[in-house]
Amino acid sequence: MTAGWSQQVSWWDVHLFVAPYLTGTWPLVGTPEWCALANDDPRKWVALLDAARHWALRLETCQEAECQASHAISAAADWSAIAQRVRDRAEFEKRHPWLRRVAL
Repeated sequence: MTAGWSQQVSWWDVHLFVAPYLTGTWPLVGTPEWCALANDDPRKWVALLDAARHWALRLETCQEAECQASHAISAAADWSAIAQRVRDRAEFEKRHPWLRRVAL
């Protein structure tokens, strides 16, 4: 992967690129039937393009799910206030180490 490039995946763009090549029928990539095809068999290469399209769809849907989850987590609490309470507690314990709770 090249540093500096966006990692956002667009299934639609991949689909548009490979769709003209996806003609006829082909075995599922990686199956024994696919492995038995000669390396120059067009069906072997079409299966790879189809697998790439499916992979792009998986990546795009995972990225969308991660984005939605991050928004949900962000909205779940007042994270700034929680961070301030943690800092305040740490500062208090640093100033008053004798008052620190000890688990038994």
